[in-house]
Amino acid sequence: MIFFKPTIMRKILTCSFILLLAGTCGLNAQKQASPQKGHFSTDGKKVIVYTTADNSDLRLTLTDTLSFSDFDQPVETQPSIFVDPSHTFQTFLGIGGALTDASAETFAKLPADKQTEILRDYFDADKGIGYTIGRINMNSCDFSSDSYTYVTDGDKELKSFNISHDEKFKIPFIKKAMETSGGKLNFFISPWSPPAWMKDNNDMLHGGKLKTEFYQSWANYYVKYIKALEKQGIPIWGLTVQNEPMAKQTWESCMYTAEEERNFIRGYLGPTLQKNNFSNKKLIAWDHNRDLLYQRASTLLNDPETAKYIWGIGFHWYESWNGGLQFENVQRVNESFPDKKLLLTEGCNSPFNWKDLNDWKWGEEYGLNMLHDFNNGAVAWTDWNVLLDETGGPNHVGNFCFAPIHAKTKDGTLHYMNSYYYIGQFSKFIRPGAKRIISSTNRAQLLSTAFMNTNGKLVVIVMNPTKEKFSYRMYVGKKAVETTSLPHSISTLIF
Repeated sequence: MIFFKPTIMRKILTCSFILLLAGTCGLNAQKQASPQKGHFSTDGKKVIVYTTADNSDLRLTLTDTLSFSDFDQPVETQPSIFVDPSHTFQTFLGIGGALTDASAETFAKLPADKQTEILRDYFDADKGIGYTIGRINMNSCDFSSDSYTYVTDGDKELKSFNISHDEKFKIPFIKKAMETSGGKLNFFISPWSPPAWMKDNNDMLHGGKLKTEFYQSWANYYVKYIKALEKQGIPIWGLTVQNEPMAKQTWESCMYTAEEERNFIRGYLGPTLQKNNFSNKKLIAWDHNRDLLYQRASTLLNDPETAKYIWGIGFHWYESWNGGLQFENVQRVNESFPDKKLLLTEGCNSPFNWKDLNDWKWGEEYGLNMLHDFNNGAVAWTDWNVLLDETGGPNHVGNFCFAPIHAKTKDGTLHYMNSYYYIGQFSKFIRPGAKRIISSTNRAQLLSTAFMNTNGKLVVIVMNPTKEKFSYRMYVGKKAVETTSLPHSISTLIF
């Protein structure tokens, strides 16, 4: 199985990442906590441990089988993690990635055996890491080979609408992913820009705004795309309103203030979905960074006529440009609007450079973000491109980045980044329907989250992004197992 194989290249340590330890990963969002019926017993249970670690061959490798023993009150000098299944929080939806034009085009260039390997390693729950979410770009994005739409210029009635562009690469890739997953993928669509003629800058790139006279045409566009994909046999679970609506990019982009997004949802997109019997599609607002997450969510959700159409709020992880990651804003929205869902809809590492492919910091950034987001209430987590080529593309504006798997298209070889294994420590073992439970740590250097799967198994993830080795106990009540967290490692404990 591919995720047990060792990586053939050494990792380069980037110590500055340790600074990201300061944060709120230990905070567990306090909404929707409820006592769980019955008592979780550790009697007769074994703890199975899988580990990914730097300076080793451990990549999602079975490393230990542990037994519980009786322990008294731990002292402060004893590193410990305390798991409490008697309180449950959000229901886990899943983890996945984006099936972009770039991913599909790269996939199409590979030999059949490598295509099978990629599909298995992402979408097979037994032999791979069990992705259950897929993001699809509607119209072109930066990770497309060109700019395109599905209508001819000026066609306000959308009579020319067709998705023949997607039929060459993207749709075949999506269908193969669906088949490998056993039909268990939840797909959501995201637009980067309306057609140029619908915008005030007459350009799909460089920001601009949707003209108000095309609000209804653009709302109809989502419905057309959903219907076209579903006619192809691709069921659509949800949609986001606009990718990064506060960013004027050199690639496809379109800007909405909070009030403009509110007006578009309330007056056009929400009613149009409802009118077309698509009220069951999960409408996700914002779809941008955590920095303005609360401001956007509060503007939309404090308005009942808008909030009734919104299932959840999506966010990205790129706010570090302004000085740090703001996980607490996820918690703020979670506390304030407990009936709405939160999910990360995009994250990736950049800029791309092949010589940096094996830096250990890339996987640790995934682990850190995922732990914080889940502990603050996120129900799902979606990576960016699932596959890119040796240039970090294709990308028609040169905005190259990393993906968990890269392919050298000239010889068909695949290169797995450690981010693939870090994501897999979550996605393989925490399954849809799981409930988050308490996992509290007494060491800032040991980050943790925990879930209970629907089959009753507990999954505890422990990440150590430091150069220190920690021997610690994992407690459930007065029972504990003793184990070790290796330097720069992530482990999943299952029982």
